[in-house]
Amino acid sequence: MEWTLGFIGIILLTIGLIGQAFQMRNIRLANYHNNELASPNVFMNKSNFKWYAIIGIGITCWYAAERI
Repeated sequence: MEWTLGFIGIILLTIGLIGQAFQMRNIRLANYHNNELASPNVFMNKSNFKWYAIIGIGITCWYAAERI
């Protein structure tokens, strides 16, 4: 296992998941009232795609580290 690539993958995955959670919170607070449930379409908001890309790169790095 390539440790540096695996470590980078885990870091990117963690940053992506935490960043996406904060982004989802900001979207929900901007578009919905406090006690109102958000729409399932909130996942397709354009500002989420950068976090999805970071998560995907992290998963790919982690997978590549396991296979080397």
